Amino acid sequence: MTKNNEIKPITNSDLSYTKLSIQISLNGLSFCVLDSISNTIIKQESTLFAEELNPYEVLKNLTALIEKNELSKLSFSEVTVIHRNTLFSLVPKALFNEKEIANYLKFNTKILANDHIAFDEILNFDIMNVYVPFININNYIYELFGDFEYQHHGTVLIQSLLNNFDGTKEPICYVHILEKQLDITVIENKKLVLYNSFNYTTKEDFIYYILFVLEQLNLDAETLKLKLFGDVEEGDSLYNLCYKYIRNVTVFIPSNLSYIGGLNDHKSIDFTILNAL
Repeated sequence: MTKNNEIKPITNSDLSYTKLSIQISLNGLSFCVLDSISNTIIKQESTLFAEELNPYEVLKNLTALIEKNELSKLSFSEVTVIHRNTLFSLVPKALFNEKEIANYLKFNTKILANDHIAFDEILNFDIMNVYVPFININNYIYELFGDFEYQHHGTVLIQSLLNNFDGTKEPICYVHILEKQLDITVIENKKLVLYNSFNYTTKEDFIYYILFVLEQLNLDAETLKLKLFGDVEEGDSLYNLCYKYIRNVTVFIPSNLSYIGGLNDHKSIDFTILNAL
């Protein structure tokens, strides 16, 4: 399944201040080209795979997507790649040791001896995110565009939510939904209480993970504010399922999205792709 939004053809003369953001997951791909002067999306497209692929199959699909849109013929002012997966672990900066990054992961997820491990810093909040990027994707992007930045999607999500938190002292649970994966972020008094990411296949899996998190954190489903965003809208099946168990449920539209031109609606492009730019 593919969604796209083409406003006009792009030429190199348009790209002095234009940024490219690409998000990679085993369930789908998406990219966005943003004019940073007018803050307008010039081009975007997303593809959802029928089933979860392996990294080599994802690369084939990414190659086809880039060739279709002739992105490799262009020179961007900035290129960012976002790796979306559950192969990560958050570490307090005070306890972080770069020599031990494999040990931070091995108790939380299955890693292979030849896996490349990277880390991001969540700025101003003393948190490090250790993760496994899709290294074959990184190599391909470097061949096309040269130097580029890459991050884990959790880094982008947490950083943005913390930076834009309104200072409410009561805990808020944010649930980001995209491509059979949900990210759960709990923030209280502008501090990160929990962040985790889960793959799900059924609606029962989906609500189980949310309720399990609330139970582990002793959060009251009657008073907690639950904010859903991503591939969800008020009145759909996931929204209604949440409302069955949690009374204060709303669809969260991040304020920064309202300033982006060329955006058809808040669901037409992923939150992390925009916030990585």
